[in-house]
Amino acid sequence: MKKELIFELSSAHREKQEVFGYTFGTGSKALAIVGSMRGTELQQLYIASQLVKFLTQMEREGKLVEGVQITIIPVVNSYSMNIGKRYFTLDNTDINRMFPGYLEGETTQRIAGKLFDFVKGYQVGISLTSFYMTGEFTPHVRTLQTGYEDRELGKKFGLSYYYIRETHPQETATLNYNWQIWGTKAFSLYAGGTDTIDNVSAQIAIDSVIQFMVNMGWIEGELSESGESSLIFDDDLQVVMSERAGIFYKTREISTYVKSGEILGEIIDPICGESLTKILAPSDGEIFYTHSEALIFENKIAFILVKRS
Repeated sequence: MKKELIFELSSAHREKQEVFGYTFGTGSKALAIVGSMRGTELQQLYIASQLVKFLTQMEREGKLVEGVQITIIPVVNSYSMNIGKRYFTLDNTDINRMFPGYLEGETTQRIAGKLFDFVKGYQVGISLTSFYMTGEFTPHVRTLQTGYEDRELGKKFGLSYYYIRETHPQETATLNYNWQIWGTKAFSLYAGGTDTIDNVSAQIAIDSVIQFMVNMGWIEGELSESGESSLIFDDDLQVVMSERAGIFYKTREISTYVKSGEILGEIIDPICGESLTKILAPSDGEIFYTHSEALIFENKIAFILVKRS
């Protein structure tokens, strides 16, 4: 393993922020994995750390295929992580909205620029990322629809779903989008929650990356018997909004199948304790996402379903 300093930021009042990359093997640039770019992405940091541990052991045992280079950057935004702040602590900006970066720009633009220079040119890139809202996802892999996306490669993770999402204007400054524009097959891996470690979802994500590396012939190992991922698009998803604000009480969890009209949860009056409204499944499907905070606002996403006909 080779440890390399990618970026360093000095501070008058704190220790330096240092971003390191850990590279295994030598040869062609096969895979780059980027961990938490936001300070609340503890699940993502944990997954990245376990992959570093795994590849360290594989390299020790001589099970990395010759001529292949795999790099992991476990954490990019340790400054914010140390104080539990989601975005960059100095200016409250999102590093994952600053790509491909600008080395003469603001701090987060410079971080993104240094990071992108380091991970550019890899055959495949995986970003361990999180949703813009607090909640839990069925572990899945997704990519943005750019015209360069690969509709088959994402199935090699062996997860339940491979989601190709329509690109929104603000997403053109993400790592996933810019990786694709510069010739890398890019995927974003969503694994359960964000600011807490869910061991079950984390292990599913870890196993999926390992399975992907085995499928690609980059490491030695046995192929899993898990089936191919289902390819889904925006039209396959159905958003369920909360009709009232109050205490959010869910009765169904991610990755469970529900029938149309089934109760998914309810909104409870925080003062009187009475049920304000029940949240019903609008169609048959699998729960893909759930809100996870104790309180919910009116017209906020409570659930997302993968529709089943």
